Amino acid sequence: MAKAKTAYVCNDCGAEYSKWQGQCTECNAWNTLSEVRLASTKSAKADARGGYAGGGSALVTPLAKVSESEEQRTLIGIGELDRVLGGGLVRGSVVLIGGDPGIGKSTLVLQALAALAGRSKTLYVTGEESLGQVAARARRLGLSLDAIDALADIGIERILDTANAQKPDFLVIDSIQTMYSELIESAPGSVSQVRESAARLVRYAKEAGCAVFLIGHVTKEGGIAGPRVLEHMVDAVLYFEGEAGSRFRVLRAFKNRFGAVNELGVFAMGDKGLREVPNPSAIFLSSHEQPTPGSAIMVTREGTRPLLVEVQALVDQSPLGNPRRVALGLEQNRLAMLLAVLHKHGGFALHDQDVFVNVVGGIRVQETAADLPVLLAALSSFRNRPLGHRLAAFGEVGLAGEIRPVPNGEERIREAASHGFERIVVPKANAPKKAPGGIQIIAVERLAEAIAVLN
Repeated sequence: MAKAKTAYVCNDCGAEYSKWQGQCTECNAWNTLSEVRLASTKSAKADARGGYAGGGSALVTPLAKVSESEEQRTLIGIGELDRVLGGGLVRGSVVLIGGDPGIGKSTLVLQALAALAGRSKTLYVTGEESLGQVAARARRLGLSLDAIDALADIGIERILDTANAQKPDFLVIDSIQTMYSELIESAPGSVSQVRESAARLVRYAKEAGCAVFLIGHVTKEGGIAGPRVLEHMVDAVLYFEGEAGSRFRVLRAFKNRFGAVNELGVFAMGDKGLREVPNPSAIFLSSHEQPTPGSAIMVTREGTRPLLVEVQALVDQSPLGNPRRVALGLEQNRLAMLLAVLHKHGGFALHDQDVFVNVVGGIRVQETAADLPVLLAALSSFRNRPLGHRLAAFGEVGLAGEIRPVPNGEERIREAASHGFERIVVPKANAPKKAPGGIQIIAVERLAEAIAVLN
């Protein structure tokens, strides 16, 4: 009897090795290699259900002869989810949704299937819960169960057979880490099983024109569990974000072949599931009765939508020899750089001060337009002098002390004006020719001009 072929696969990056070793040379991780049994080429080709076919030649088509066709999108009916997907779900696309346990991944896809019920044929495949648990959760959320078909199974071959027979328009796999293929002799959740199961589902989605939602587990570092190639195989990767104890959830697109990257959708978790928040700027703004030192309003942009977010800073005398620099929702290295610019070009030395910066609402700001509001908030706390009532700001701060423009300046100004802000500090290059009615535009070119706002 022939000996089964084995390989050693890294659980972090998916790299394969012929023998075991302590460190993966691809990602430099230690003790992440696990043994997997490989199916023979003959058995893989013999299994037609997975799409493996031997022999024949592929058809080569010149791109010039390929007709341009617009993607067929279907609006789910949940506005924030449709926004993150780029205007609806594209037929034949594969969407991977990740997030911490209990954050609302299964709830969201179940609500999406209920919204599509009656318009499209759906199939919910659960590998973690029983059908009774899924039905009980749907009834608790007040969803209609009449048009939702469900299947409790983890065998990818049986699932694809059922899908080929049912021919659903939308398929949900909850979760991809529980699926396994009979061709691979390893436990569900291993790198080889996740990769093979995802490949089968992607192939089925493209051939059948079925939109597939994959729910994925996350590691303790916050990334999708399994091989990194999983995120490359799918068309869109959505992450649920949210602070523990907060009822607000943020759905962000980290990859989207059919829409904008970093698009943001905001939900509120309630007794009846996730409820969309159409005006997220309102939840990221604190309602201070009087102007407060250390508080500044930034106009950031996530995807295609400008948002008003409050950034708070606390600057205090440090009892330590090495003062702390803590940034929540911002990049900590960039905060250190901005404080150095404030010292060099603003004349304010904070080298003996602890500086804490926090973005209200748990949102993470990744663009440079937050530079100017962060410095204004830190300086306001240091001098114990508020910025003033109904004041917003945005702009990038350069190492030479210049205030650089940011994209979509006029949209940011209109968003601030729609929420009743009366003064907006903007880079000079972003100043509009005609300001909206009742709005004072303070155009600055150097950091010293922005600091003068506090005087």
